[in-house]
Amino acid sequence: MEENLIAPCGMNCSLCVAYQMKKGDLKKQGFNRKYCPGCIPRGENCTHMGDQCELLKNGRVRFCYECSDFPCKRLKGLDKRYRTKYHMSMIENLKAIQKNGMTAFLKSEKERWACPKCGEPICCHNGLCLQCDLDILRTNKRYRWNEEEI
Repeated sequence: MEENLIAPCGMNCSLCVAYQMKKGDLKKQGFNRKYCPGCIPRGENCTHMGDQCELLKNGRVRFCYECSDFPCKRLKGLDKRYRTKYHMSMIENLKAIQKNGMTAFLKSEKERWACPKCGEPICCHNGLCLQCDLDILRTNKRYRWNEEEI
């Protein structure tokens, strides 16, 4: 996990399906998904918040918690969706970075999201390791967390 893969909104881009697809170059294996190098590396600042926030747009803050309006309505909505669907909270991520620092946050994320088989990060969007679980995605390209239990 790398600091430049933590977006201003608190998204850990290394857990994103679009980043992991790019990292593994999975189009070569038949997966036709959008690739993304991460919000900061691609220069967009933040996919989720950048177009709506003047402070982010103008580069006046690195993280949303630096804003007096933290957490804003847009971030709260995004956080609710990610907590509900993807087992993560951008607001909690930002609070952890603010309280404990980036090094501690990255260490915690690496432990929390490690695949038990290979140690690579699992994807927050589907709960799968894109190194170990590609067969599941091949049979169901829209797989989401715990679908086998439904």
